[in-house]
Amino acid sequence: MDKKELRRQIREKKKAMTQEQIENASERLAELFYATSQYQNARVIYGYLPYNQEVRTVPMLQRALDDGKKIAVPKIFGDTMRFIYLTDLSGVAPGYAGIPEPVADGPVAQERDALVLMPGLAFDKNGNRMGYGGGFYDQFLAAEPEHPTIALCYAFQMVSSIPRQDHDIPVDLVLWA
Repeated sequence: MDKKELRRQIREKKKAMTQEQIENASERLAELFYATSQYQNARVIYGYLPYNQEVRTVPMLQRALDDGKKIAVPKIFGDTMRFIYLTDLSGVAPGYAGIPEPVADGPVAQERDALVLMPGLAFDKNGNRMGYGGGFYDQFLAAEPEHPTIALCYAFQMVSSIPRQDHDIPVDLVLWA
């Protein structure tokens, strides 16, 4: 199956989810995430703010703040993605493609060892990831490859294999519920 067809199928399954399914799976994923050594050892987390039916990461990011960690979330500047520190998760508004992002343009996070939460449409057990097609995360990780990465997804987003291109960067760990 090619990427276009796989994206279509996953988007249909996500659109069919109820709010209750999204919330329940997100709560289970949060518990799995908190239990990882990556979360426990992270000083800084580069998260993302959920859009449409994505895993609800805001409670996870708030817990990280409550646990004394720094958090940053992406903001798109032209064709570049930068992570912006947040101390208050309400300081966001729709940005690139309607995705929530920080209202402020800074301060820009520059932590080479920050744990990166990876969004995506589909993943396989080898950590291969199919994003939404913008290439922002692959560009970011190509420039800063030392970041540990974790993807959070629903069980139906796990597929047997993802068509991979040379510029695609796999994630270190995929958690699903």
